[in-house]
Formats: sequence, structure tokens, C-alpha cells
Amino acid sequence: MQPHAPRFNFMWIWGVILIGIIIVSFVWDDEGAPIESEWSSVAPMIEQGEVEKINVTSDGQRIEVFLSQDAVKKYKQLNKRYESIPQEGYQLYFIHRDLKILDEDIKSAQQLRNEQLQAEYEQTLSQTADSLQSTIPAPTPYKVDVRYEENESGWGSILLNMLPWLLLIGIWFFFIRGMSRGGGGAGGIMNVGKARAQVYDKDKKAKITFKDVAGHEEAKVEIMEIVDFLKKADKYRKLGAKIPKGALLVGPPGTGKTLLAKAVAGEANVPFLSISGSDFVEMFVGVGASRVRDLFEQAKQKAPCIVFIDEIDAIGRARGKNAGFSGNDERENTLNQLLTEMDGFQTNAGVIVLAATNRVDILDKALMRAGRFDRQIDVGLPDINEREAIFEVHLRNIKLDEQIDRHFLAKQTPGFSGADIANVCNEAALIAARKDKTSVTQEDFLAAIDRIIGGLEKRNKSISAEERRATAIHEAGHATVMWMLPECDPVLKVTIIPRGKSLGATWSVPDEERVHITNTTLEQRLAGMLAGRIAEEVNYGTLGAGALNDLERSTKMTYAMVAYYGMSKKIGPISYYDSTGTRDTFTKPFSEQTAHEIDNEVRRILDEAYTKAREIVEQYNDKINAMADMLLEKETIYTEDIESILGKSAQKLKSEAKKQAEEAVVVAEYVAEQPSAEAQE
Repeated sequence: MQPHAPRFNFMWIWGVILIGIIIVSFVWDDEGAPIESEWSSVAPMIEQGEVEKINVTSDGQRIEVFLSQDAVKKYKQLNKRYESIPQEGYQLYFIHRDLKILDEDIKSAQQLRNEQLQAEYEQTLSQTADSLQSTIPAPTPYKVDVRYEENESGWGSILLNMLPWLLLIGIWFFFIRGMSRGGGGAGGIMNVGKARAQVYDKDKKAKITFKDVAGHEEAKVEIMEIVDFLKKADKYRKLGAKIPKGALLVGPPGTGKTLLAKAVAGEANVPFLSISGSDFVEMFVGVGASRVRDLFEQAKQKAPCIVFIDEIDAIGRARGKNAGFSGNDERENTLNQLLTEMDGFQTNAGVIVLAATNRVDILDKALMRAGRFDRQIDVGLPDINEREAIFEVHLRNIKLDEQIDRHFLAKQTPGFSGADIANVCNEAALIAARKDKTSVTQEDFLAAIDRIIGGLEKRNKSISAEERRATAIHEAGHATVMWMLPECDPVLKVTIIPRGKSLGATWSVPDEERVHITNTTLEQRLAGMLAGRIAEEVNYGTLGAGALNDLERSTKMTYAMVAYYGMSKKIGPISYYDSTGTRDTFTKPFSEQTAHEIDNEVRRILDEAYTKAREIVEQYNDKINAMADMLLEKETIYTEDIESILGKSAQKLKSEAKKQAEEAVVVAEYVAEQPSAEAQE
């Protein structure tokens, strides 16, 4: 195979044009250029008063002569030699060896000019009547302004003249470089179709390995199998096994999909090409497909290797959707080329494709089929043990207090992703530094969690005593009902410190051991959400607008119970939820009569939850007021404070009863296993 001849680079044409412009600007100038002269020609000009200034350069040899505007016009018309002198700046220059002689010559020429002016003045006086002689002004002595430059050489003026051109070259270079960067690298604007993939070699020093990725043990096993195949391919080939051609990392934002890919790059002793899905999208037609071809061409040359495409949904969106809203099919052409490269006529032996997305529901089905992405690896939110391991990773470089309990921090952050936990650690360090502490304490971490979930504290917010009391009653109502219902999440703390848009909050910790959620659980949670509004109604007889968020969340949850989870006996075991996202959003999946029945069921469930919450609020209203008094005093109360008012929570009693039942079963089994006294005899 003969090597390809190098392409002609059109940047040379631009370079030649620019050099030509610069040469022409120096050779031919519309404004003209100073001409060389002699002192014998300049002396008469001084005697005629036509020289305004003489500039002596620092070397003392080059003398620059500045003529008056009238003199410039005069000499341009009278003498062809002076036609090209410039209108501005100096017009003549000459070489003079001795500055002392030059100075004497200039003074002599000036004296001749002044004598001539004096003679003309006296002649005018003699020709004027005696009464008018006082009106004729005396002549102003003529003097040439002689200046000496302080710079060391004449390069300053040259650079000053070249400054506009240097500026033009800089702007042109910046423009071309920007277009080159947007068009595929350092090869120039004509390389717009080149893929800008980052290459990670095995010799790279700063590596991220699976030790830096906490949690996701199942996902790491799946990916490690791919890495292991690249390291020990013979072990799999002996059994006839084929490595998956592609693996798709799926999960919510911030769960560590890209971090897992970086760990693969650090673990595998093969080249790793990384590129973002948005890098294929370009305004030029055909560029995306060209970049896909170039990416896989690079991968084939480096095989065996791994190609990682981050945010693949930028080009992998399902084709044919909303065709009437877009006349440009460039994105579809890019996807078609990707499908062909991953599993088309040509086989990509030794090229494994990893991709990541948090919007798997919108990807094209052809992209998801076996042979392209054989594996779909779920990278979900971490559980409590994984969060504890993630805290261990992010707390390595933070100066911590000795009493930090990582398991406690993991319990306080349910639903947090790895990125959220990293943010918590950084916020805690910032809070500790703001308070001039020598180490980060557990209090700083709790404040950081509150800051991330609830927003910025607003202690200086102007709130009247009545509004503050109503907020305390509202939050105490939430806490009391949630405390008394066993299926609600355990209450952690209650606060009336304003954060973000809320005036107060009731914090609860979800029970992560609970996997199966029943309709009873959701109904009791609804009662807890509505309890704050009910407490205000019972104590003040009014309905506050502060319960908007509670009403919104409870309404959405109830509609989900009826229309998605099939928890309504009247509607039946029917779900109108569309997990694929392909349903037309302009039409409902049910009739108007069914919609009416759904609304009635939602109202019934909410009314029942409202009634249950009101019964608890009326029964424990005195304790709600006692809790409100404590909130007004402390602003924030915790589980121990609530237990001192309401006693043990229903969740705690339920847990203790469950534990006692389990212990009773163990004792019964132990007794049953012991031989009887008669058998021993």
C-alpha cells in the first residue's frame, strides 16, 4: 500500500497574500515618504521661514526637517522632486556630522530671517502715516524648534509604523486559530472533519483507577470484564467467548459515569480515545459523519483500544421524531454513520465502545440493539454503604475533626449522588474556613447539607412575631403527624430558620431498608405533608399560602398513585405511565370519563389523608404548641427534643416491636433445639 501524498494546505495561500500586502505597503504608500536632502537646500527654507521644527536623532547624524503646511503645498507644486513628500510628519532629512556646526548654521539662518522680517517692518513703517504707525504690530522673532530624541535607535518609529499591521496579523491569526480549534485540531480550517478525541496512553502518570471510584461494585465488575479481556484476551478466546462490542453507562447526573470511564482509561493498558457527543455536532453539512469516520479510523490504527463517547444522547436521539419541526437532518446523518461504524459491513476488531448518558429513554432503538451496545450498565444513586465509601474518598484531603462519623454523614444524605457528596465536603470545608476553624467538624457538614438541600440561610429576613409563630405551628404540625404515623420517614430535625424560599423546614431521613412501598405508606406520607396546613387552620382558623409546596407535592403523589401505580380500586390495576417517552404529549392516554374518575379518586384519597392528619393535630394540639414554643426559643430542634415532648415515635416503637418479635423467634428456635429432660435421662 502506497503512502498517501500530503494534502495541500490552503493556509499557505493566506500567508502569501498577507506577505504581499505588507510588501506593497512598504514599497508603495499613498501618503508618500520623506526624501533625502542637504543642508544647502534646507538653509534657504529656514531663511524663508518655511521650517517649523528640526528633529535630531539620538545618533546625532540623521536630521529630520518638518516644513509648514503652506511650504509643503508650495514645493509640491513647484518642484517634481518634492511631489512625494508626506503632508504630515517630517518631509526632509539629511546627514550632518557635527552638531555644533549645525547649531551655528541654524542660528545664522534664523538671524537672516529675523533681519529680513525687521527690514520689511521698517519699510512698512516708512510708507505709513505717523498717526497709523502705532497700529502696525512688531514682527515676532522667528525661531526653529530644534529637538533631540532620547531613544537609542530609530526602531521605535519603525515599530510604531508596523503596529497596525502587527495588530491585523494578530487578529487574523486568532480568527484562523479559533476556526481551526472548532474544526478538528491544529491542522487548519480545512481539517474541520477531523475528530478531536483526547488520547490517554498507558504511560500517563496521573491516572484514575478503580480505587478512586467508591461504590458501584456491580458496575465495576461489568466494566472490569472488558478491561480484563483486553489484558488477557486468550483466556476468553479459548472458550469461544467474544467481548461485548459496546457498553452503555446509564444513570442520573453526577453518579460517576464519566469517572468510571476515566478509571477504565487508567486500568487498561491500551489506548483510550475520549470524545463528547456534542463534538460531532457542527453547523457544516457532513462534518459530524466525517468526524465519526475519523474517530473510528484512529481507533482501528491503535487497536486494541477503547473509545468513550460522553453524553451520546447529543447524536443518538431517536430518528424520525418531530420531523415537521426541523429541516436539517445533519444529526441523523451523524447517527447513521455511527451505527455503520459500530456494526456495519466493516468489522472493528479490537475496538470497544463505551458511552454514557442520563437520557437513555430518548436513544434510538437501532443504537441500543445487541451488536452495538451489548451491555447496559446501570450507574444509579449510591446506597448508605456506598455513600460512606464515597465520603471516605472525598475526605482524604480535608483536615477533619477526630469525632467525624462517616456513617452518620451517609445517613444524612439519602438520594445524594457522588457529585453531591463531593459538593457537601467542599461546602463543609468552606464553612469551617469562614468560621476560622482549625479543622472541619460534624456541625459544618450538617450545615453544608442544609445549605445544599434548603438553600442559603436568611437569618436577617424581616419576619413579624405572628408570622414566626405561624411558621413554628406549621412545622410542628408536620413533625407531630409524621412522628405518630409508623409508615412516615423518621423526623430528624425541625427548624424555623428561613432558607431559600421557605420560612422553615421539617427534615426526615428515608428508611433505605424499605424497598417495597405500599399504598398505606404513601397515604400516611400524604397526611404528613398536609399536616402543616391543618395545624395552622386548627390554631388560627385561617389557611396560609405557605403550604403551596406541600399541596403541590401531595397532589402529584396522589395522581401517581391513581394513574401510574394502580392503587385505586375504582380505576383498577391500570397504569398510564410511559417509560419510553414516545407517547404523543398532545393527547391523553385515557378518555374524558376516565379523567373525571381519576380526579374524583385523587380528591377522595387526599380527603382521607386530610381527615387522618386533622384527627392527630386536634388530639395533640397542646403538644404542637409546646413544640412551637421550643422552636421559637431554639429555632432548630432535633429528635431528642421532639421525643421529650411526644414520647417515642411510632417508627421507633414499630422497630422495637419487630426486634422483640425476632428475638422471641430466635429464643423459641433455641428452646426447640434443646433436648428434653426425659430424653437426657
